[in-house]
Amino acid sequence: MPEYTDHFAPEGLRTRGTVLVVPGRGETRTTYDRFGRRLAADAYRVRVLDGPELDADDLTGTLDRLAAQLGAAADGAATDDGIVRPVVVVGSDTGAALVAALVGRSTPADAPHADAVVLAGLPGRTATEATDVDSWDGELDVRTSCPAHRRTLTDDSQVRRGALNDTVPEPLLTAALDAELAVPTLILTGDADPLADRDELHRTAKSLGRARLSVVRGAHHDVLNDLQHRSVAAEVVTFLETLREDLVPLVTVETSAW
Repeated sequence: MPEYTDHFAPEGLRTRGTVLVVPGRGETRTTYDRFGRRLAADAYRVRVLDGPELDADDLTGTLDRLAAQLGAAADGAATDDGIVRPVVVVGSDTGAALVAALVGRSTPADAPHADAVVLAGLPGRTATEATDVDSWDGELDVRTSCPAHRRTLTDDSQVRRGALNDTVPEPLLTAALDAELAVPTLILTGDADPLADRDELHRTAKSLGRARLSVVRGAHHDVLNDLQHRSVAAEVVTFLETLREDLVPLVTVETSAW
């Protein structure tokens, strides 16, 4: 039976939506405890899945399994009145690539209807290769500069070290970066992420009808969990709240000295 990590809205508050989180290479559900708690504090129901198994020789089968995993996760998070919408699927690294490929394909199998997606740390097809990932300290340097997140990854015995050396299959990257996503999409990337291709992300965002590319200054590959995690969580919550208003921003800046 699939296992999940759940984060609930504070008691007495009406749940404002359902967020399903799909981890990336080497990560575990524990990796997203801080992120989940922060979104839950704003009254969102958050469920973190186990990282999907990626079969480079069977992308269709991989996506079908993810569809079933997301469907079961959403069904299990439903209340007596059904799933609380909007349902937003958040993916990181290869989790983001798989989410984009799944939601973008024409027949999404039995996956729950995603009202929106958040794609964080999408790897690039022609991105600069990370250096020194043959050591754990080198991998941490690629992932994050946040001392708390580095400690979380290091102390978690289930984190698979060296995972960033895994090659991301070209068919998956193509399916993700060229996906025709009909749902609102927030793409998050760090400007210090050596695995990202900013030009490619710009092209992807501009090709979509309802996409926003947000670049986080100083952030590394684990953009949801890096030193800027408070601002990133705020960007995600702003996106969630804007979804509830048909993508009309609740706050606009009319004048500012900064």
